[in-house]
Amino acid sequence: MKRTEQPIETAIFQSRWLLAPFYLGLVASLGLLLVQFWKEFYHLLPSVLTFNSEQTILGILGLIDLSLVGNLLLMVIFSGYENFVSKIDVKTHKDKPYWMGTIDFSGLKLKLMSSIVAISAIQLLRCFLEIHELTTEKLFWRIVLHLTFVLSGLLLALMDFIASRSFIHKKR
Repeated sequence: MKRTEQPIETAIFQSRWLLAPFYLGLVASLGLLLVQFWKEFYHLLPSVLTFNSEQTILGILGLIDLSLVGNLLLMVIFSGYENFVSKIDVKTHKDKPYWMGTIDFSGLKLKLMSSIVAISAIQLLRCFLEIHELTTEKLFWRIVLHLTFVLSGLLLALMDFIASRSFIHKKR
């Protein structure tokens, strides 16, 4: 039986490398996001002299939004690759992020959810700054969507907390 199991288990274990192209695609999408950031910045720069403060803040919030999405992408790339494919061997590199190699799947879920909540909050702030352009119904649904993200994040954190507590009790 072991002779049959071994090749199957090896194939299953090696199949994790099928995820590597996904992460390379995310790296490329980080490049696309960078292009979009500079495009937004390029449009904002000449207009800043004619914009009022609200318009300038809206433009800057758009840049912050893109930056947060970039951070989110980087977290997914690093953590996902390390959790599911292979460890990234940069132990001696002075710029290695302190969190790299320490975020497990549970931590990644919570970080992703908190990033999504932050992005949603920025979008909601943009809506409040453009409140004269929104209908009450659209604003209502954007608030509901944001609160849904917040509630989802809280529930994920609660589930992880409960799971970690039950794991601790089972070990005793």
